Amino acid sequence: MKKRILRTIVFVGIMLVVLAPCVFGQESDSSNISSPRKFVHGLRVEWRPEYIFPTHSFLSGDNPEGKIIRGSFSTHVKYLFRYSPESVIGRVYGDVYQGVGLGYYTLGEPDLLGNPLAFYLFQGARIARLAPRLSFNYEWNLGLSSGWKPYDSYDNSFNRMIGSKVNAYINANFYLRWEFFPGISLTSGITLSHFSNGNTRIPNAGLNSIGGNFGLECDFYRKKDVTSLKEESVFRDLAFRRHFSYDFVVFGSWHQQLMKVSDGYTPSPEYYPVFGFNFAPMYNLNYRFRCGVSLDGTYDGGANLYTRYDVYGTIDKSEILRPDLSEQFSLGLSARAEYVMPFFTLGVGMGTNFIGKGDMRVFYQVLTLKIAVSRSAFLHVGYNLREFSEPNYLMLGVGFRLNGKYTAF
Repeated sequence: MKKRILRTIVFVGIMLVVLAPCVFGQESDSSNISSPRKFVHGLRVEWRPEYIFPTHSFLSGDNPEGKIIRGSFSTHVKYLFRYSPESVIGRVYGDVYQGVGLGYYTLGEPDLLGNPLAFYLFQGARIARLAPRLSFNYEWNLGLSSGWKPYDSYDNSFNRMIGSKVNAYINANFYLRWEFFPGISLTSGITLSHFSNGNTRIPNAGLNSIGGNFGLECDFYRKKDVTSLKEESVFRDLAFRRHFSYDFVVFGSWHQQLMKVSDGYTPSPEYYPVFGFNFAPMYNLNYRFRCGVSLDGTYDGGANLYTRYDVYGTIDKSEILRPDLSEQFSLGLSARAEYVMPFFTLGVGMGTNFIGKGDMRVFYQVLTLKIAVSRSAFLHVGYNLREFSEPNYLMLGVGFRLNGKYTAF
């Protein structure tokens, strides 16, 4: 299953690189938000020295080597493409860019943690222009990392942080970009990284770090890539039509549970499926923001499991009893807010289940990424938390949007 997800993300990244400049360079927007769209392609190399937060005793020396693990270093190579800086799209979204990246991490102790390789999608944009050639920007990265040395009860029993060879990779950057020569820029800022497996396997404490981000970017400008400043008058006259749109999402995943036994908790011997749907009427405030309420239905095959007798230590699947199906289903309402950009939409939400028993009667939070494949269809990647801290499950699926007034690209 994990290999399928990895292949899917790699496929999406390749499609973004190969097809985006062809498909999204066409004139296809009913709102007339852009004339012929032009892209500027570029390459960026980054170096990131980071401090690893000591969130687990394993990092503080509780390992076979007795070594303290505090630092990481990574090198990243990125392909990116952006709208022409003088285009209407560029003005609306603040010089937005997107692409695919590859990063190699060294964590100091390859025998204990490995040297993971991350493949990811990314998007960024200008927050503020500080000078004609100097800007303050943000960027997020989302993908998968492989090459970890995970927990193993025989060979790596001290590592109760990382439970999988393949883990999700989430990163955020805030940086300055100085174009010191036409088409060539230096970048410098801060970076925050998180690695975990989304509770698909226990242990799942994850690894978190913060540090610096230093890079060199080369953009391949051509004269016809830069449109006329006359488009600025089009932008001034372009008004956003506020409206409601309706998103419907179906998703699925799997996760491992912590089972309560007489002497504490132990990982469940099996992995349990999760299926669900979201239906969200969303009010579109402007080009960048929409908000609304979502009806969330979930079936969790690992909810409300129990044992007939007292169990000590590890648990066998024959000792686990399943409740009625009704006790593994929930229905909830959540408030949602989304940040809309070309290709990608980032979302957050929080809500509570009004139908559900035991484990399903929770206050939950969601983080989502919607990857547009057309104006009305998108891929959906999400993460569900309980009580702001307890990981619950991934949300991998597809969605459809009704009454979308503006193209996603």
